[in-house]
Amino acid sequence: MTPMQDAAPKPPNYPANLEASMILPKQRGSPASSLASLPYRRSNPSLHKLFESTASLSGSRPSSGTATPTPSTVPGSVFSPGSRQNGAGTPTSLPPGVSDEHRSLIQRAFVPHVAVLADTETEDMLRGKGLDGGFLQLLRPFGEQVPGKVTIRDSVGASKSWEDFGVRFVGVHDGLGLPTAPPARSPDLRIDTTNGQREEVRSGSTSNLQRRTGGDVAQIEGLVDRHLQYSEFNAHGMVSDYLTHNEAQMQPESTSSPFHTLYLRRLLSGLPVVPHETFAHPVASVIAVSSRTPQPIQEFSRLYKRQREGDLRLPPWVESDYLRYYVLIHDEETCDIAKSNQTFDAMKRHFGLNCHLLRLKSQQCIPSDDDSVRLPTCEWMSAAEELSEIHKRETADDISDPTPYLPDSDLTALRTFVRELVAQSLVPQMERNVHTWNEQVLARRRGISGRFMSLSKRWTGGFTSRTSSSPSSTSSNSNYDSIQGSYRPDAPEALMRKLADYCFMLRDYKLALSTYDILRTDFNNDKAWRHYAGAAEMAALSALISTGPLTSKTRTENIDGWIEAASYSYTDRQRSAAPYYALRTLALSLELLRLRGSSAADDAARWSSRIVEMGLVGTIGGALFTERVAACYSIRPGIGSMKLGGRRRKAALWSVMAAEKWYSVDKAMQAERCLDAALRLYTPPPSLSMSASAGTADTALLDPHAHVPLPFPEMQGFITDLRKRILALRLSMRAYEGRDDDADGAEGDLDAEVEVEEATETLDRSPRAHRKSLIGVGGAPPMNLDIGPLSPRSERREREGEGGDRFE
Repeated sequence: MTPMQDAAPKPPNYPANLEASMILPKQRGSPASSLASLPYRRSNPSLHKLFESTASLSGSRPSSGTATPTPSTVPGSVFSPGSRQNGAGTPTSLPPGVSDEHRSLIQRAFVPHVAVLADTETEDMLRGKGLDGGFLQLLRPFGEQVPGKVTIRDSVGASKSWEDFGVRFVGVHDGLGLPTAPPARSPDLRIDTTNGQREEVRSGSTSNLQRRTGGDVAQIEGLVDRHLQYSEFNAHGMVSDYLTHNEAQMQPESTSSPFHTLYLRRLLSGLPVVPHETFAHPVASVIAVSSRTPQPIQEFSRLYKRQREGDLRLPPWVESDYLRYYVLIHDEETCDIAKSNQTFDAMKRHFGLNCHLLRLKSQQCIPSDDDSVRLPTCEWMSAAEELSEIHKRETADDISDPTPYLPDSDLTALRTFVRELVAQSLVPQMERNVHTWNEQVLARRRGISGRFMSLSKRWTGGFTSRTSSSPSSTSSNSNYDSIQGSYRPDAPEALMRKLADYCFMLRDYKLALSTYDILRTDFNNDKAWRHYAGAAEMAALSALISTGPLTSKTRTENIDGWIEAASYSYTDRQRSAAPYYALRTLALSLELLRLRGSSAADDAARWSSRIVEMGLVGTIGGALFTERVAACYSIRPGIGSMKLGGRRRKAALWSVMAAEKWYSVDKAMQAERCLDAALRLYTPPPSLSMSASAGTADTALLDPHAHVPLPFPEMQGFITDLRKRILALRLSMRAYEGRDDDADGAEGDLDAEVEVEEATETLDRSPRAHRKSLIGVGGAPPMNLDIGPLSPRSERREREGEGGDRFE
């Protein structure tokens, strides 16, 4: 032994300041540390709730909020929950990989609107409970789905119950005025979002009212972009479970993206109040007065007069004679219930049976209370309102959830109130109006005299237009005011439009379709082009949303013509174009056509591509609807063993185009997902693989790591180059040590990083390391690259043979 071996080791001398003297090994910078300076990526538990439905990439795991045909429950966030029916609402059979989520979304978007008006005492009491929005904020979440089933009778007297029926509680002037500009706009989106609204807001906070108004496509683009940014930069650590990873990998290509569902939901949220449709016009109004008020009956009358003929009156083309529902708010802690009951009896004598006594507690509830329940967040809020909420939580010093809490007794009372309002007053009133207008207005229009009047109007209108010097003049016997661009509320055309909209909201699509079809002719004769476009739009949606059979001839001759006429009239046939409504027409039509199966897949893809061609959306919407074109083509697999009539190659081409669009806006996760879907589609079906065995063909179809031979060398080179560019973008986002954030000049360092990642994957055989490798093209062996935690992982296949040979 040497003296060095005999000597005992000496204990180390630790300095007094141990933490200051410690030298830790150099580590890679975490994404959180490098991105903490950006406000929208702050670690905020309250902010995470706003992005919960789109925080994980579509297809990364089964519970990501996507519309899969599996029977599992689809979760969602507080702003974008999943479909409540989950593919079971359509009685007819659906194509494989297609869910009726979007059909249910459209049904729940066009619902009756109820205006909310409360006195000062009620607003002060609710602000003391932590509700800054007052009585409207308290009611909005409970109206989006009425508790229990709601039974509705159609025009022939048949009753049907619905579990997902709801109403939309809005402010008195919500939907009026111009939408405010969003914090961030798409740079290439140059569209007019005026929507023909020139009315001033005469009371309340203008900014709050405008934030609750939808119809601005640029705001929707900005909101979806924020969700995409959050998903790109905060998806670290979202590794799929080892046991369920194959299920996430094998999801069909036609699965809807949660970002597209969010886009549609915000497109249909906050419908503007416009003359050419009555969906956003109030069907009823809730007038609330507190029991603290000295004279509640007089206060009810004063608020009614303000709303009917005072400063709270709506524009003249909105009907002011609708249902009023009177609510007395009883304070359980400061008021006498006996006195409130006497006041409630007096209300029923003065105003009839449309009254309700709502008992609430005035003290503020905190989360630590035994019976405290978190107030549900409103699902159908506009894009501007959600952007404002995101900005508010980002800039707040307190990272706790600001959502108020209520006692469980208050929530029970509110659910009972909404149920009684809708089932006992609102729906019966709408049914009576439909019956009256059907007998008094529509029946006359369908008769011989109504047809003769329509024919004479057409002749008179044509003669007047030929002899008049003004090209915008209309017939003298027309009810249309070309200067205001509207009809009087009591005009037959306005009543018929309201009848059709009521039928659509009550889901009587047969009567709605026949009424819209008649209105198209009247509006065309009056040259009311926006009204004509609205009638054509809703006629197409009524025919497509119904569950009855639809022949190809009917779809080609009628529905395609209505969609074409609506989109053309909205954009090119009037002085003030309405691109928002043209986008709504095409977006909803393609989703309903896609539910019709492979026979309507080509039409759905054509309308989706029309959205991109017409420039109705920006860069984010263009990438999303390019994905939808691929999703429409992918549901047409073909017929027979040769798959004749299939559209797999078209779907793959559009997926590659979508991947390139996502790469151009720095969305690497979305780009990689689209590129993987394209390569799976380029894989030939097992029946067409003549040279390979059945097992090899199945493996090539399900395993994204398998070699996919592309037909042309140029295509292989393009896919390889795009794959490398996406990889460089992802590596630049991961904040590697010693790397520039800009990946444009990193061509030379990319090969070295690829070799390191490939060696790492070869040595690491742990089942937890779900690394995704690039698909080899051009005859080269597949490159195994560690794409990182920003994308949906796909499990690496087990190596076969001894010595860890790679699977070829």
